[in-house]
Amino acid sequence: MPGPIVDAHHHLWDPAARPYPWMTGPATVLRRRFGPDDLADAVAGTGVTATVVVQAVSALDETEELLAVGGLVAGVVGWVDLTAPDVADTLGRLIDGPGRLVGVRHQTHDEPDPDWLVRPDVLRGLAVLRDLGLPFDLLVRSREVPAAIELAKQLPGLELVVDHAAKPDIAAGEWTGWLDGLTTLAAFPQVSCKLSGLVTEADPRQGVDRYARAVVDVFGPDATMFGSDWPVCTLAAGYGDVLDVALRATDHLSDSDRAAVLAGTARRVYRLDTSPRRRPCT
Repeated sequence: MPGPIVDAHHHLWDPAARPYPWMTGPATVLRRRFGPDDLADAVAGTGVTATVVVQAVSALDETEELLAVGGLVAGVVGWVDLTAPDVADTLGRLIDGPGRLVGVRHQTHDEPDPDWLVRPDVLRGLAVLRDLGLPFDLLVRSREVPAAIELAKQLPGLELVVDHAAKPDIAAGEWTGWLDGLTTLAAFPQVSCKLSGLVTEADPRQGVDRYARAVVDVFGPDATMFGSDWPVCTLAAGYGDVLDVALRATDHLSDSDRAAVLAGTARRVYRLDTSPRRRPCT
């Protein structure tokens, strides 16, 4: 087993506290509480020593609760309404409050408009993230990748993290278009990618290793980070199985490059080893 691992993408939730509208169909089995103790059990014996928890619903109170977790959780990628006129104030309050806000995400692939990312009101909110030095997680599929590329062009100072390798439809054999989109995104120096979320796109996990290796090859170790997508991954595989995908995808790398994928890139992009962000004085 390599050195200490950072899981750059997992979730915690309690459906008794608020609804999670996406928990339908096969995902209905996830409609129960997954808390810090469950996370500790899931990572036991894996070498994971720190994690980044990611929002799972467009609700500010969920982000506030995640910021209070502590323990293994070294940072929170939360949600705010990027289109709100007071988004800067909201972010400032979260940054100055308890916990450690390390990024923001919106469930972009659920928006009816494939160009949501480059709407003027959204760009204004994303510019606030840029000014605060907060990365933005791109939850996109192939439909939204062109807008993600345009966003990277329009806001070159905004760090972008592609979640779940842009969710290729592995079960349907999606390859060339997906790979072309990732390759274009990888050419932007401010874009990195999570090696996560692939097992739930396959049926049953066919071809996952090929896609995982492609992510590493396209982005390189300094722009690729491991994420489990637990507990969503349990729809298809256990925590250890998902980690094994990342280990196989990096087994051709040097020790230092493999350590970057498994921990270093996440620590750098989300600034997990620096003092917590505070708003600049105005």
